[in-house]
Amino acid sequence: MATGYQINDQEGVHFLTFQVVDWIDIFTRQVYRDIIIESFKYAIEHKDLQLFAYVIMSNHIHLIAQSMTGNLSGTIRDIKKYTSKKIIETIQNTSESRSAWMLNLFEFHARQHSRNKTYQVWTHENHAVFLYSPEFTREKIEYLHKNPVRAGIVEKPEDYVYSSARNYAELEYKIEIADIGLPWITI
Repeated sequence: MATGYQINDQEGVHFLTFQVVDWIDIFTRQVYRDIIIESFKYAIEHKDLQLFAYVIMSNHIHLIAQSMTGNLSGTIRDIKKYTSKKIIETIQNTSESRSAWMLNLFEFHARQHSRNKTYQVWTHENHAVFLYSPEFTREKIEYLHKNPVRAGIVEKPEDYVYSSARNYAELEYKIEIADIGLPWITI
């Protein structure tokens, strides 16, 4: 199903949202957040992804990214495909207390779409929004960095470990991001 949020400019900078099916709160566990971080690192190193900002919430991820090869859709597809497989493998091979429940839901969603095989972790949408100006880009960076504050997880954006707010605040961070040339604004 096509939406108005498609990546039309494959070389442009986009604000993207990856949502877990049924808003399953899988990223409450560090092991799954780390899968995302490792996948981003790989895409940066091997697929020329430029990651300018990100936040990993309990059931969705926001990021601001650009493809230096002009194939942002392909890179996003590969990230979601890899992380889906790795998340399912991790659920099956660790002592995940919610494994039966999560696998059942992921299997249910896979049956709803012919392009899925056994499990579906992510929705098919990426909610891509083209960032056409520095002001709009700054608005989206602030929005994603303030997600953990609005959720009541932290008081300041830079206190959330799985966010590029730490990079912008020049604190220890999980992953190196590209410089988009906008100064850090804190609450």
